[in-house]
Amino acid sequence: MSTSPRSAASAAATGSFAPDRPPEATLAHRVPDLGALQLLLAVARLGSLGRAARELGITQPAASSRVRAMERQLGVALVDRSPRGSRLTRAGALVTDWAGRIVEAAEAFDAGAQALRDRRDSRLRVAASMTIAEYLLPGWLIALRTQRPDTAVSLLAGNSATVAERLLAGDADLGFVEGLTVPEALDGVVIAHDRLVVVTSPAHAWARRRKPLAAAELAATPLILREEGSGTRQVLDAALGGLARPLIELSSTTAVKAAAVSGAGPSVLSELAVGEELAARRLVEIPLADVRLARELRAVWPTGHRPAGPGRDLLTLTRGGAGTGRE
Repeated sequence: MSTSPRSAASAAATGSFAPDRPPEATLAHRVPDLGALQLLLAVARLGSLGRAARELGITQPAASSRVRAMERQLGVALVDRSPRGSRLTRAGALVTDWAGRIVEAAEAFDAGAQALRDRRDSRLRVAASMTIAEYLLPGWLIALRTQRPDTAVSLLAGNSATVAERLLAGDADLGFVEGLTVPEALDGVVIAHDRLVVVTSPAHAWARRRKPLAAAELAATPLILREEGSGTRQVLDAALGGLARPLIELSSTTAVKAAAVSGAGPSVLSELAVGEELAARRLVEIPLADVRLARELRAVWPTGHRPAGPGRDLLTLTRGGAGTGRE
């Protein structure tokens, strides 16, 4: 739509401008950004566009350009410029009053957001499967304590299924699992690699065998095992295509290891868990002939909610080379 010369002259005389926006523009397009409003407030306080620019750390040409853009956006003249300084127009004074309220509200918003970040950063709730909780997390948490001494950390140890449940229920900020895949509705990243080993006490018959153990024989033998839902059992079951009924079923890696050391029967455990026992000959590793029991250790979190704050820092520490291998 064209503008008549008379209406253009009238706009110039009254200091008004046709808004440079379609009527259906969103609020974000109709309202100046915070930087422009802070500049206008500084001009009102200091009486000079140049001094306002210096206070905000921008050049005077940039400040002038920002004021002109704001005037076009609002459709009114805001600042009268002269060699003696800059003076707000009547409309500019009114807009400045509104701008002060907006900036004050933005400062309150920022303070509230910072309070939320401080509250988030004051604690970290971790859920981890047993092997990771017992043999990897202590070192990671000591390192995290050095970085964030004011963060209180709570740790829930359970099997991989329990870890997923805790995360999805909002009871944990970051989880660690040992299963074959990332549990449903979670995102994750591989932080280390692990190997499962068949172990017995030195008195067991398998400790004296000369040939490696066949996968079929291992699958047919009642073993001392973790409960269903544990990452160790998932990997073992998948690798062997099924397992015999457990000799004993226990809910912690430490308990399984103690039972194997006592001579109750053979077991399959993470090599992270049995290093000391193998070195001291309290347990013996039984070689396998035709299967390799490898697995990936993962950090996990609810889909779309990657850890922030101390959770992000702990995730960074875990990916620095912990465990038996790197991603």
